[in-house]
Amino acid sequence: MRPDIEIAQENEMLPITKIGEKIGLGEDDLELYGKYKAKITAKKDLEVQKDGKLILVTAINPTGAGEGKSTITIGLADGLKRIEKNVIACLREPSMGPVFGRKGGATGGGYAQVMPMEDINLHYTGDMHAITACNNLIAAVLDNYLYQGNVLNIDPDRVVWKRCLDLNDRSLRDITIGQGKKINGIERQDHFCITVASEVMAILCLSRDIDDFKERIERCIVAYTYDDKPVTVKDLGISGSLCVLMKDALKPNLAQTLEHTPVLVHGGPFANIAHGCNSLIATKLALKLADYVVTEAGFGSDLGAEKFLDIKARVGGLKVDAIVIVATIRALKFNGGAPEDNLKQEDLDALKKGVGNLDKHIDSMSKYNVPLCVAINHFETDTEDEIAYLKEHVQSLGVDVIFADGFMKGGEGMVDLAEEIAGLCEKESHFKPLYDLDIPLDEKIATIAKEIYGADGVEYTAEALDKIEKIKDLKLPVCMAKTPNSLTDDPKIHGRPTGFKIHVRDVSLSAGAGFIVVYTGNILVMPGLPKEPNALNIGIKDDKIYGLF
Repeated sequence: MRPDIEIAQENEMLPITKIGEKIGLGEDDLELYGKYKAKITAKKDLEVQKDGKLILVTAINPTGAGEGKSTITIGLADGLKRIEKNVIACLREPSMGPVFGRKGGATGGGYAQVMPMEDINLHYTGDMHAITACNNLIAAVLDNYLYQGNVLNIDPDRVVWKRCLDLNDRSLRDITIGQGKKINGIERQDHFCITVASEVMAILCLSRDIDDFKERIERCIVAYTYDDKPVTVKDLGISGSLCVLMKDALKPNLAQTLEHTPVLVHGGPFANIAHGCNSLIATKLALKLADYVVTEAGFGSDLGAEKFLDIKARVGGLKVDAIVIVATIRALKFNGGAPEDNLKQEDLDALKKGVGNLDKHIDSMSKYNVPLCVAINHFETDTEDEIAYLKEHVQSLGVDVIFADGFMKGGEGMVDLAEEIAGLCEKESHFKPLYDLDIPLDEKIATIAKEIYGADGVEYTAEALDKIEKIKDLKLPVCMAKTPNSLTDDPKIHGRPTGFKIHVRDVSLSAGAGFIVVYTGNILVMPGLPKEPNALNIGIKDDKIYGLF
């Protein structure tokens, strides 16, 4: 099959104004970024509109074999449109770190893609740059206070605000700044995270509007004083400048699928470090504009979906009407021990061992009391015996399983899943978050570890325990930072492991975002590039980009 980029470039896009018309938006509601991109500035009074049905797409733990969660999300939106439903998809914006690194972009694949895929995967409307600039202005002003006499009494050894960059660059994880002459600033240790792991990104995605953004950004803790008092962005006195930088980035972006289904692409926090969901602004807007809203959360259900349900839905007062868990036969065989270079061959033994990973994700999502189904992203290498076994196994759990073929057939290959979802949305959802905010922090962590990961318990470093003691009674949700490749905090352990513990090495308060980040295992907030990154394959010829995906 041809590369995704070739399929996308051969498809004829509609002017973005035409896509806006499909969901009741006129030219006055759009800020155009050329012919095919726009930000939504709808001033309509939408509060009186009834919310549509909210469908969350999640997956098993990701593998090198690929699960196609974004492809299923996009294809499902096209499938719902094919059965004449008024639908909008809500996706995250891709980070350029994975685009030039290893994982790739986030616009789907094959015949289930969002366009213009090159723009979305690269600079798009500049949201990532605005977030990076906002984050780094905070860092620059903070260091200027240190240099200009330190009237805020900041302890240089207790600066907690990291600079950021939307690229994978391991050399910036731990650095020394202000070296050399005195005019270069105060010498101290500093750190970078990738933009999508920054608190500014989390705040953008959880804010209701620019006023809420201002209140949240002012609460961010950037450092501590010599006498152990927190220093916030409000103390720096720059919230007005930060809002100016973010005024356009807070507006959702309108795009389209290959089949011209409307898509809101906005916000892009990583799910292994941050909370992994697109913006609350975009999701709530979509719910007012459409009868069905299909969205996704990053990585597997143990990360993105848990955070969507326990953080985003709680903050936004969202009701989730249906959950789709995506898997592939080849990924399940990998989880069962099959070598990655042999996944195209029939291997029922590996499938029977690996299906436990899917079972755990079904079990975890069932705890939220939302109707759910399993979507198997279908590949031509799936054999009849493998398909028959998987169908029988999943149905024995009381869950419907649909084989979806959006990659090869677009919306046409997703009609069965669309009809299944439309039926699920007619059932009653009794959605409720997993834990109560009033319980102590260590109980929240233990609940997630045991109920979602299947762990026996949690072990803490002395540093983590010390930090937990100071914030244990804050009534905030937890954002777990964990490898996406395993239910454990060890990326090498696949399948459905038992008898393990989650290892917490650090904890930090994201006061602006409104959650507590818990760092497990060896998770890093600044990824590195692989030996042969995607950046080696990308170029442009005759004004056409090639090698992207």
